[in-house]
Amino acid sequence: MKTLHTTLALLGLIGVGAHCTGSGSAVAGRPVVRPGIDVLLSDSLHLVRGRRIGLVSNHAGVDASGIHDVERLLGADLQLVALFSPEHGFRGAAAPGELVEHSVDSATGLPIYSLYGRTSSPTPDMLEGIEVMIVDLPDAGARYFTYITTTSAVMRAAGEAGIPVLVLDRPNPIGGMARQGNLNTPANRSAVSLLSVPMRHGLTLGEQSLLARDELDIRVELTVVPMAGWQRTMAFDDTGLPFIRPSPNLPTLESLFHYPGLCLFEGTDLSVGRGSEAPFSQVGSPWLDTTAVLTTVRAAALPGVTFSGVTFTPHQPGDGKFAGTTLAGVRLQVTDREAYDPTVVAVHLLAAVAARHPEAIGWSGPRFDRLAGGAALREAVARGEAPAAIVAGWDGPLAAFNGRVQAYLLY
Repeated sequence: MKTLHTTLALLGLIGVGAHCTGSGSAVAGRPVVRPGIDVLLSDSLHLVRGRRIGLVSNHAGVDASGIHDVERLLGADLQLVALFSPEHGFRGAAAPGELVEHSVDSATGLPIYSLYGRTSSPTPDMLEGIEVMIVDLPDAGARYFTYITTTSAVMRAAGEAGIPVLVLDRPNPIGGMARQGNLNTPANRSAVSLLSVPMRHGLTLGEQSLLARDELDIRVELTVVPMAGWQRTMAFDDTGLPFIRPSPNLPTLESLFHYPGLCLFEGTDLSVGRGSEAPFSQVGSPWLDTTAVLTTVRAAALPGVTFSGVTFTPHQPGDGKFAGTTLAGVRLQVTDREAYDPTVVAVHLLAAVAARHPEAIGWSGPRFDRLAGGAALREAVARGEAPAAIVAGWDGPLAAFNGRVQAYLLY
């Protein structure tokens, strides 16, 4: 089921529990993780040597020292001929949902084909002359992130053109152990919920790619180049790698831990803090009764997180919510990563807001349902069902998923 070069597979296994050496350096005795780009160039150049390469990446496609893939590939005297970019563009600066035009890289003169603009998939013209496609994208650890959608589109287009695909793996920034939330179903697939995975899936992009190949019936020659040294228990700050925000509104590791839950508020009339100092660490609106909401969620004694009342003002938020308006809000802070379940916390917050503001919450049905994997969650909260009863229904599907996904785990 997995496709791995033999030596790469050994590297992935040997790295578990070891202090590896590479182009990174140890941080306070922590293991150093070598991402797929380092492993490829040190171990398996034969996969790309002498081939014309297309690279799907962005600003976060760097090696363990923070040097970009473009520089590393060209420095290895490889034939890089075209660049492709996902949502937010090759430099990672475009706003969420903003369509990005094709462009030219000023440093190298290479074309940059946007896969988040007029097309979401490489066209035959874009792939003309390319002999191998490399994908090196960060992941956010949540189902809603669109980079697996882009990766799957590249895999399908490359497969149809007879071009092999290499996915250079990177850490799941919030760890690979916890799988939390409800599962998406095939009937609810979309660009923001492509695979039948939980809200917090616990997979790397390489593992998702293997799952996507089978689940979406993509016929492609796929090789995942694994990391060396990564363990599933590691959060990003355990890796020794430079942290680069995967998108403009996920600026910190804290925001990434909240994202699998708070992203659901994108389908309501509340702000998730876009354009503020703490996006995806707080929610708010001009009408929010923070006292009532805080009383309710604190009474639930949810582990691993604290709640506080705040005010914040979104500036150029990108989602069009409350620009320049001072909002009453609730700020979340993780106190215990292992105990924290952002998806359960989000359900409690949604229920508290809906109970106090049943009309003002402003469910955006289609958008919320795309994120939530269907209408069931929205309808249950709107009916006033207890949050504990809602999330209890997730246990069976999560257990089944944990069994099913074992075949795709590389670490």
